[in-house]
Parts: sequence; structure tokens; C-alpha cells
Amino acid sequence: MLVVVEVPTLTDRAGRPADAPYVVTVGADGARVVFLRSGALWVHTVSTGADRRIAAGEVHAYGVDALARTAAFTADGRLHRADLVTGELTVIDTPARADDPHPDPLGTHIGYLDGDTLRVAAPGGTDELLAGEPGVRWGRVDDAGAQFGRTRGWWWAPGGGQILAVRTAGAVSLHLLDLYGGWVDVHWDRETYPYLVDVHWGDGGGPLITVLRRTQQHGLVLSIDPRTGETQVHAELADARWVEPVAGTPRHLPDGRVLVGGELAHDGFDARCLFADGSLLTPPGLYVRRVVGVLPRTGAPAAGPDLIVEGTDDEPAEQHVFAIRTAMVGGGADARRLTTEPGWHRAEVGGDVVVLASSSLTGPPTWTIRRADAVVGTLASAAPARPHLPQPALARVTDRRLPSAVLYPPGHVSGNRLAVLVELGLGPGHQQIVMDDDAWQQRRWWAAAGFAVVSVDSRGTPGVAPSFEKVVHRRLADVALADQADALHALTGKHPDLELTRVAVRGTGLGGWLAALAVTRRHDLFRCAVARDPVTDFARLPTALAERYLGRQADSPDVYAHHSLPADPGTEALLVLDRAADLARELDFIRHYTDRLER
Repeated sequence: MLVVVEVPTLTDRAGRPADAPYVVTVGADGARVVFLRSGALWVHTVSTGADRRIAAGEVHAYGVDALARTAAFTADGRLHRADLVTGELTVIDTPARADDPHPDPLGTHIGYLDGDTLRVAAPGGTDELLAGEPGVRWGRVDDAGAQFGRTRGWWWAPGGGQILAVRTAGAVSLHLLDLYGGWVDVHWDRETYPYLVDVHWGDGGGPLITVLRRTQQHGLVLSIDPRTGETQVHAELADARWVEPVAGTPRHLPDGRVLVGGELAHDGFDARCLFADGSLLTPPGLYVRRVVGVLPRTGAPAAGPDLIVEGTDDEPAEQHVFAIRTAMVGGGADARRLTTEPGWHRAEVGGDVVVLASSSLTGPPTWTIRRADAVVGTLASAAPARPHLPQPALARVTDRRLPSAVLYPPGHVSGNRLAVLVELGLGPGHQQIVMDDDAWQQRRWWAAAGFAVVSVDSRGTPGVAPSFEKVVHRRLADVALADQADALHALTGKHPDLELTRVAVRGTGLGGWLAALAVTRRHDLFRCAVARDPVTDFARLPTALAERYLGRQADSPDVYAHHSLPADPGTEALLVLDRAADLARELDFIRHYTDRLER
């Protein structure tokens, strides 16, 4: 008989804590903090500490002007404008369903997407088509851009008179559209550098973009003249494997220097860093994950502002928020932690206000509002307190110091041997060992079903060091599979209850591919596998993703063949499911194999 043990989950469909803030934005003057909670749009006034619900319902995303006085969002395809000061809400008539709306920085016009066209709603009820033509996508994120983490396809100029927009007609191009007619093409060698990785406009200078060669081993940071569309090279990016840009870069610093993310890989250094016009700003022990924004230094105007950065300086399972000195003074690079407790910390910044979102494995997440190092408020969460749940045991294992975790069933008594479930999640490139309670909810479900759940961040996972991340180039299958197997054996030293004759493995996407690979190539250890939507052929992946790991197929067809799954895996110990399949079916399959092995 199948028995499914339910573990209470307190997350919504997107994996966020129910009734907790998310999608947080701080106005440029620090007066207001805008956020979503339970599908409703809220604004927090920093001076009074008051929260106001602006709009209820299914608000999935929104945009605000520079000072967060005006917001735009869609609900049921209808465009809405919200005055975040008075709370007034207006529905704007549009020719069709609106999508991806953003007010201009002054809060006057609202740009939005209508299918594959870009339109602008102006005061007085006028609505203009800014860009659109048959068979061409305007303002949408192209497939390659999405692989690099770019979430936007169009951007307002700081003064609101122009829009910088992506045009996709097979190849990707970039154009400056004047609000009152005419456009200017952005000029760069698109044939040599076809990938538009990132775009930033709004720090007092012109637009900055990062472009990459198809091989991803060389890129350029370019500034754009918004009058002519001509570009100038500010920095070159190079790596023998692939260039990994830092989120939030490039951008202009207040003194006009251009901030670029890069890597140090010499003289014993192995770090992801930040440079301003070639000068190192971050200490080499800091792994920079994202640049959030700029924060003025209170009481020290001559010292220049600080950068607010998310990164890791010791334990890969933790993420902290740092203030990085931008002024070049004696003493070298300076990074000051704004968060101290173990956990996974994120930030948003505007004016002199920083909002810190802090999660851990020991308590509910918190949202703290700080000004000049003092706490001036919080964002309230209506999420109920979580019951006491099992905590993963974290460790670094093997001579490669692989981040790993073991999660036992509730009430497990030492000495009772357990079947092992290796959870691969989304697979290589996606960090699983994080000190964020939300990341462990489904794994707790599996532990409650009676398994010792093991997770390992094999090489190829971000958060440790650039060399750790990129050693998988052209040999992802062998490296990732070896790390999973070696870590399992190493964990039995501290966890003797792991029964390595009864090991199941599961994953989704690339994780599903690795799970299927494990049961077909290492069946001596991985006795059954569940693969949800597995990648079967890297040649069918988006080109940018496949070539990042394996290079061009035309250059190395043998590498692609080695990483492909056979059409017939030759084993009944592999269950292939779609992403939305019921967990009960998966549990029944895994129990069938692990129970049979026990007998």
C-alpha cells in the first residue's frame, strides 16, 4: 500500500513563503518601499512606518518611476496606473492585452508590450505604437539573453525621452527610440559579438551594454552615445572556458568610472571581483554574486559612496550583503558586511535606504529597513510561524571540498539504516546547498517519507570559486557524476546510517539528465532514478547554454555524443516524467526499487 507522508508547505506557487514580501523596490530618494505580498501591491512609507495596500488580486509584476511615486502593473491583461502617494488607482484602456509595463523615470508615460510590439500610454488617454512590424519581436527577451539572466528587453532613458529596445528578427539588435518619432540604431559588430548579455542605463551616464562572442570566451563592455548610437569599448572580458558576467554590471559609478565584473585567477587568487576602470574594488576573498546599487556614505562625503553587493566570503551556503568602498584611498579594497547572522541575505537600495531580506534554517525570513546603519522599520509578513522541522546537516566533503547536506526523517534514531535519495534539483549550474529554509521544503517531504535525502553541489555550481564553476567545460558529465559518487562515499564517514546499496536519484531538466546518466553509467551505486523533463540531447538546448558547457558541436561532435542520453536506456530502473507529474507516482516507483533492494 502506498503511504504518502505530507509535510506542511508554507510556500506559494513560485516557491516563496506564503504572505511574505517579494519583488521589493526602493525609491531613489529612500522615501518609499514598494513590494508584493500575496499577489497584492503594497507601499511602505519609511518616515511613518505605515504599509498601504494599493491593489489586491493577481499582481505578478510591476514597474515604478525613479522616486517610486507612480507604479504600473497589469491584472487580467489590463493596464493599471497607481499613485503610490495618494493610493489612487486608474485603469488605462489599451488596444489589446498589456504586458511588462514600466513608467518612465518621471512617472509621466507608461511603456508596455502588446504582443511583440512596444507601445506608450501618455497622459490624456493617448496610446502610441512606438515600435512594431510583422514577424519581428520588439522589447522581448531573446532566448540567448534569458540564458544569461537578462530579464528585460527594453529600458527608459533617465530623462524619459527615449527608450532603448531589443529588436529580434533572427539576429538581435538594439535601437534607441525617440518618444516623439524616429530611432537610432546602436552600432557594434553584431556578427562577431551576437550575444547581448546585459544592458544598464540610469546612473548618470549613457547606456552600457555587455556583448559576447558566440564562443563566450571573449566579450566587450560598451558605452553608447544616445544621440548617434555609436559605441566605445570600456573593457574587454576574456576566459579560456567562458565569460561569466556579474549581475548588476556594467554600470556607471557616481564619479563617472565604469564598474565591471570580472575574475582574478593568478598569484593564488580565485575570485569573482569588481573593477572600476581597471582598478580592483573588492577583496580577492569575496565571491561577488550581484551588484545591488549605490549608497551614500553618511558623514563622509569626501570618501565617496559605497556599493551594495550580494556575495559570499567564506561559506558557499551563505550569502551576505556588503558595503564596498568605491573611493580609491590607502589600505586597498574594503568590504564591510551589513549582515552578520548565518543565512541567505539579499538587499535592495534606494537613496540612503537599504532593505535587507534575511532567511536562515532556524527561523522565518525577515525584511529590515536600514538608514545610516540604524534600523528604521520592517516589512511585515503575514506568514505563519513554521513548525519545528528537521534541519539539514551541512558539510564540505572530499579533497574538492564539495558542499553537501544530509536531511534525515523526523525523529530518526541513529543506528537505523536508511535508503538514500540523492536530490539533484535543476542540476549543474544551480546551487542547492543554501541556508534558506524555503529551499528545503520539498526535500523535507521526501525525508518525511522515510529517506535520508542527500544533496551535493558538484563542480559546475556557482558560489565557490570561478575555477570550481568552470572546470566542467567540455566534460560536464564526467565531472558532475564523479563528484556525486565521491561525495556519497565520503558522507558515510559521518553518516553511517546511509545505506549505499539502496540509493535513488532524482532531478529536473539538467538535473533529470544527470539522474538518468547516473542510473545508466553508475548503476553499481545509483540503483534507480526519476528524471523530470530531462535533457536528452545538448544539441537541442538553447545554443548559448549548450555551448557554454560543451563548446560548438561542429568542433567537437564526440563531446556532444558523450553527453547525450541513449534513446533506449536499457534499464527499467529509470522513470521519466514531465515536470508537473504527481509526486506520489515518483514516490511509489522509488520505494518499489529501494524496498526490493532491502529484501
